Amino acid sequence: MQQTLVVIKPDAVERKLAFEILARFERKGMRIVALKLLRVSPDRAKEMYRVHEGKEFYSRLMGFITAGPVVAAVLEGEDIIEVVRLMMGATCGREAQPGTIRGDLGMARRYNLVHGSDSEESAVREIPIFFGGHEMLDYELLIDSWINGD
Repeated sequence: MQQTLVVIKPDAVERKLAFEILARFERKGMRIVALKLLRVSPDRAKEMYRVHEGKEFYSRLMGFITAGPVVAAVLEGEDIIEVVRLMMGATCGREAQPGTIRGDLGMARRYNLVHGSDSEESAVREIPIFFGGHEMLDYELLIDSWINGD
């Protein structure tokens, strides 16, 4: 089973979309193994977005992600990283396909509602920024095999 980090960003929390976004992932059959509401500290933001340090948008990104509460989650499932990225849609809401989170709920590029790890390497790096191993649950649901067709 693959895991990924999802961060529901301050714009989505302010618009009261956090549970709608989480519900989309759950309805798809993904399992939530960790979940919390928090404010991203500047240090945590630096660690999260160090791959963007030095880029033109870095300071705006840092200001945005620390501006208000976020909902962080670890989701688990088959090919979860790819599926989450497809469900989120293109970075810019105006360009995202209808049916995706950003396509249905977003308009902006910079304020794009949700973050999802873009690779297994990113997930392995990002998950510990938000969660300790003791904060993640290991459990199975009977329906998991029905959802994944095993």
